Amino acid sequence: MANVAILFCKRIQDHSCIACAKCHKAMDELDGEFARYADDELHLVAMTDCGDCPGLTIPRVKLLREVTGNLGRPIDVIHLGTCMKLAMETADCPIDFDDLKIMLERDLGYEVVLGTHSY
Repeated sequence: MANVAILFCKRIQDHSCIACAKCHKAMDELDGEFARYADDELHLVAMTDCGDCPGLTIPRVKLLREVTGNLGRPIDVIHLGTCMKLAMETADCPIDFDDLKIMLERDLGYEVVLGTHSY
């Protein structure tokens, strides 16, 4: 089973999608980046924002790990929502995906996936 957490862009999330409806649809239909779980069981552990600019994602994920750990709901994979991908590509987001991926994987032990859905 893949225990997934999704991070969304605090600044544009509800401008490109309301209530993460697109992420939930993609998860239910194993669409977009969730297609990788077609042969596995997918479990949403948590959704939260990125921590806001200027790039407070690492402290946010550390807090998320603490909370989900205390609840007995460990995270295996972190998906950076399509809204975060969009912010990185078009909205001058200060997060560098390659650097963030390295830090989250190396320092915190998570697999990191950029994106959630394709719509």
